Amino acid sequence: MKWSKPLYNLYERRLVLNLPSESLPSHIGVILDGHRRFARQEGHAEYTASYRIGMAKLGEFLGWCAQLEVPVITAWVLSTDNLRRPSEELDPYFAVLVDLLADLPRLASRLGFSLQVIGSIDLLPGPLATAVKEAERGSQFGGWQFNLALGYGGRQEIVDACRSLIVELVTDGVAPEHLAEHIDTAGLSHHLYTGGLPDPDLVIRTSGESRLSGFLLWQAAYAECVFVDPYWPEFRHVDFLRALRDFARRERRFGK
Repeated sequence: MKWSKPLYNLYERRLVLNLPSESLPSHIGVILDGHRRFARQEGHAEYTASYRIGMAKLGEFLGWCAQLEVPVITAWVLSTDNLRRPSEELDPYFAVLVDLLADLPRLASRLGFSLQVIGSIDLLPGPLATAVKEAERGSQFGGWQFNLALGYGGRQEIVDACRSLIVELVTDGVAPEHLAEHIDTAGLSHHLYTGGLPDPDLVIRTSGESRLSGFLLWQAAYAECVFVDPYWPEFRHVDFLRALRDFARRERRFGK
């Protein structure tokens, strides 16, 4: 049965009212999956329109999170594996991402967040890497934190954290034979791209895929995961609220 807009609005309000504020996540990770499948579903010959719809949806999503005062959001929009795709697929997406980054300072000002782009920025094409720097510079408004995972891979993040920690230890004068005993979970956590931020409580992936694919591989060790069927461009506010309701109902054990 297809619901009317007033019924959907009423259902959304009920979901919001029934969400216990004390049970909301302090950090939400989201994997924006399904752009190309959405394009094929809609009969689009190429993917640019789907990418643009998806990036507009990301702006909506950030607005939903701001309304609920979620302190940290991390959204994965491009993986290191994606960078191996053919240029005819990547170039249109790169152009859309440049437009997204150009719009983020305006969005950050309106919603009151600070932007950090995480990932292997050195692997990105020049115009996109430049857009990253400009977006970060113009999107520092305190309040809450938005991490945009771009050219991101979870394994590479851990490798980078290990290298950074070792460089710090050597700089601090730790002898090579004593390096191993100074490497611990607290030290590595501090050197992750998200160092100093809380680990994600909830990870949402769209498009029906039930895996994390290396997203926040270290940080998401005890996160609750919600896998939803809609492709990212068609992800609705009600889907988000249902994911939060599902999260609030779970008993978190943190590996115990």
